Amino acid sequence: MSLRSIIQSIGAFVGKLLILPIRFYQKYISPHTPPACRFTPTCSQYAIEAIRKHGPIKGLLLAIWRLLRCNPWGGSGYDPVP
Repeated sequence: MSLRSIIQSIGAFVGKLLILPIRFYQKYISPHTPPACRFTPTCSQYAIEAIRKHGPIKGLLLAIWRLLRCNPWGGSGYDPVP
């Protein structure tokens, strides 16, 4: 097993760990709160897509940036993962 494949495996594992609390939120918390996300896809779905597409580090940074933009003075509408 090469170093590159080990790093990729660790990244995939960390990505799955980051997605677990997001899934928990989607299943157990979000259904009991009013819809508040100004964007499509929702911020939680965006975070999952970003982590899967870009890996745990860049994906998490993209998700944080998205959450910071999701406010009454920010934008709204369709905002896909780059």
